Amino acid sequence: MAVTDFRKPGRMEGGGGGLVSTARDYARFLQFMLNKGSLDGVRLLGPRIVDYMTADHLGSIPVAEGASEALLPAGHGFGLGFAVRTAKGIAPTPGSPGMYYWGGIAGTTFFVDPAEELFAILMIQAPNQREFYRPLFRDLVYAMLVD
Repeated sequence: MAVTDFRKPGRMEGGGGGLVSTARDYARFLQFMLNKGSLDGVRLLGPRIVDYMTADHLGSIPVAEGASEALLPAGHGFGLGFAVRTAKGIAPTPGSPGMYYWGGIAGTTFFVDPAEELFAILMIQAPNQREFYRPLFRDLVYAMLVD
């Protein structure tokens, strides 16, 4: 799978065509989301809006037949831009109900777990290996948590 070279202008605009960022800026965005819409004393979103964005909006709507389990595993729904964990013990990877995440085509992934007060981000360019590294990354992060 070829990865887009974002140093060159694209042939056309594409809202879902990829995000280019630094690890620091991405981490600041995730801290902003974990803080429910504020960062460094500046509030840009209200906490209720963040809760709305990160809540399951699928409810009982079934996931499309043939959809990838990696896209939306059991025990998950979908919010406004994020997959959302809805239940304990059903998904093949660890996480708390209310945890939300997403990833890019080249392998980058993140998750925010408000119950654990943490976020994590993995920035890789390994499109053909992303399904291996994403669950491994989540397993390793949750394995290091202690009370």
